[in-house]
Amino acid sequence: MKTEVLEDYALKKRTRQKGSLKKVGIIGAGTMGQDIAVIISKQGIDVIFIDLTEERVDEIFNEISLRLDEIINKWGMTKSEKRAIISRISGSVDYNDISDCDLVIESINTKKAGSSKELRKNVFKKIESVVSKDTILVSNTSTLVISELAQVLDYPDRAVGLHFITPAITVKVVEVVKGIKTSDKSYEFVVKFAKFIGKIPITIHESPGNISTRLITTIINEACETLMEGIASTTSIDTTMKKGYGMQFGPFELADRIGLIKLVKWMENLYAEFGEQKFKPNPILKRLVRSGFYGKTSGSGFYHYENGLATAETITYPEIK
Repeated sequence: MKTEVLEDYALKKRTRQKGSLKKVGIIGAGTMGQDIAVIISKQGIDVIFIDLTEERVDEIFNEISLRLDEIINKWGMTKSEKRAIISRISGSVDYNDISDCDLVIESINTKKAGSSKELRKNVFKKIESVVSKDTILVSNTSTLVISELAQVLDYPDRAVGLHFITPAITVKVVEVVKGIKTSDKSYEFVVKFAKFIGKIPITIHESPGNISTRLITTIINEACETLMEGIASTTSIDTTMKKGYGMQFGPFELADRIGLIKLVKWMENLYAEFGEQKFKPNPILKRLVRSGFYGKTSGSGFYHYENGLATAETITYPEIK
């Protein structure tokens, strides 16, 4: 198997060539967007992210720095590697600053209720208005189909789905989705890009939820049902799935990492698409979101967190005697 190298993308050449890759844009730098930026920068590629305000841009750099410090503390990185990664990442609020990017990844995350379909379409239109016609446009969405998002583009053949799975830094697989109008050239470029950044591309047929989201939402929903019935505690259910089935995180830990607002939106999108009860958000999830318990980033979800570490369960039920 051929090993991907920088020269395959003409990264060090001064003149831009078709099919080259020297700079990647990211629209939306929440938890997932930050992870994607770190993954790409680590491979020596320049990254620029776009977010809503200058204040938020400053916050994002601080959050990235703290995330890298966590990796350093676990002996997964050196301080010099951290400096090199951050030096290749820049941030802006101006879409014109992504005009020279060869690939742009839409990774927005909104707390507004309902589908983000129209918002993502608007982002695609904004991206296309400033980039070259050769720039590849990618969406990290998993419950919306890339063909529908690409309808707003003048060049829909450039749009590809590329779904990173939480936690993106450690999970090795990504899902690559070809839309109805996606060209073979664009699709193959994204597959090659995924391999270059150290991921295993899983190529799938277009369907809401792909593989990962359809399966994990049903697992988390069933875990909520088990908790609601009082069969076992949050910690016991997580421990069973980790120790018994080798999951990296238990269903509740993973839900908190994904973010409960995002998780509810995934479920609502899948329920609207398929109409199956297994995708309907469990009442516990909705209760937590309504209470402002959004997951790890907010300090509380299924667990309370201090300094990034779970300290207690937020929902408990009487022990079964």
